[in-house]
Amino acid sequence: MKNPNAPLVAFVRARLAEEEALARAAGGDSWRCPPDLPGEVHDANGAVAFTLKGFGYDRHTAFQDPARTVRRVETSLVLLDEYEEVAELDVDRPEQTFRAGRAVGLGFVVRQLAAEHAGHPEYRAGWLPRFFQ
Repeated sequence: MKNPNAPLVAFVRARLAEEEALARAAGGDSWRCPPDLPGEVHDANGAVAFTLKGFGYDRHTAFQDPARTVRRVETSLVLLDEYEEVAELDVDRPEQTFRAGRAVGLGFVVRQLAAEHAGHPEYRAGWLPRFFQ
């Protein structure tokens, strides 16, 4: 059976790969922003590489350091791998089985990951999360 959700999985994998590449190009784990020193960017040896203070940029930068982005991508890939195992069961009218319920639940999460990139030209409106009652 052909998996109708394969394009969704491929789209999310591609966006995650882009995010990971950007984070690694920005230094990966070679710099960090210590939570107790917002606005200070430290190199791998702990020396201050540069500072960015004011207008909320400091705390945002501290929260979005490249190493954290790489970790987030890795955890998102775990969810994506789990979904891929049952994605063919994530359909508009799912069966009333545990595997189908797992597929729908994981599918909701993967669709949310895709929705972060709704402005991307390859995003499809059909990937919007489904809401069941």
